[in-house]
Amino acid sequence: MTSLNAHANQLASVEALAPIFKASGDPLRLEILRVLRRDTFGVLELSQMFDMRQSGMSHHLKVMHKAGLLEPQREGNAIFYRRPLHLDSDKLTDQTIRQIFETVDRVPLAEPLQKKIDAIREQRADQSQAFFSRHSEQFREQQELIAAFDLYAEPTAELIRKRAGKQDWQTALEIGPGEGAFLPVLSGLFGHVVALDNSRDMLAKATRTCIDEKLNNVDLIEGVTDTLLARGDSFDLVVANMVLHHVPSPADIFLDAAALMNNGGCFVISDLCSHDQDWAKENCGDLWLGFEPEELTSWATDADLVAGEQLFIGLRNGFQVQVREFWKTSRPA
Repeated sequence: MTSLNAHANQLASVEALAPIFKASGDPLRLEILRVLRRDTFGVLELSQMFDMRQSGMSHHLKVMHKAGLLEPQREGNAIFYRRPLHLDSDKLTDQTIRQIFETVDRVPLAEPLQKKIDAIREQRADQSQAFFSRHSEQFREQQELIAAFDLYAEPTAELIRKRAGKQDWQTALEIGPGEGAFLPVLSGLFGHVVALDNSRDMLAKATRTCIDEKLNNVDLIEGVTDTLLARGDSFDLVVANMVLHHVPSPADIFLDAAALMNNGGCFVISDLCSHDQDWAKENCGDLWLGFEPEELTSWATDADLVAGEQLFIGLRNGFQVQVREFWKTSRPA
């Protein structure tokens, strides 16, 4: 009887694998899995990327979702797709899916496809930049519709102070400093601070903050992380306060932060947890409605960063902020 039960279980396991192999047994679907390695795309974006009708793309995504190869992520009224965040290492089906991902990831993306991905990211970046150009005067008011600055800045600052006191850190980078409200904290802890923003209007406000606060060790640079990578800059700490939900490809920020950090450096993030408040896109210029903690951890792992301390802050309006740290090479006790 025991052998019959074991045989039945094995047969059931094999049958569970069939939909996975069937759904992945198509060149287009394997290409879709490849472009979703570190990114999340909507049906329309994927249709543009692969030059096919939206109805056809929706069919492929439905089949892949049903097989467990993809999962939908609602962003307001739109549906985006990503690879599943939770894969059980003990389940045969999840092991198979993970092996498929690992295999297709060994094949580099073709240059024409990469260019289409870059074009979509540029569209997202233009959308975000246009918002801040139009609303730079109301930046603080717009942001505080979601979370007052002090509610996430103080815990983030306290975490950095605790770490900086134990490390021989000299240089810090803040990505997307906004009006520069967090720069006095960094200026007081580090000998040299760089503030990087792609919005000229926001940099002008940050410059005014530096003048008013007499922050003489802060350099303000207009550009993106590629700008600093091209210069060969390196930092002991990289900070991104409420920035990820404004950038075209949040996963790339992790890769760039890792490349910009010295060994033993730390990447500190404060950002929104996943939510369903679609009005934030129109009123606050958000590209993404927050992130699952597992998403950030997954992107960090891909960038060879080690997750450290985490803090979750619940807000009265229903939003939740996560403060996370990710270490390059090693994490201190």
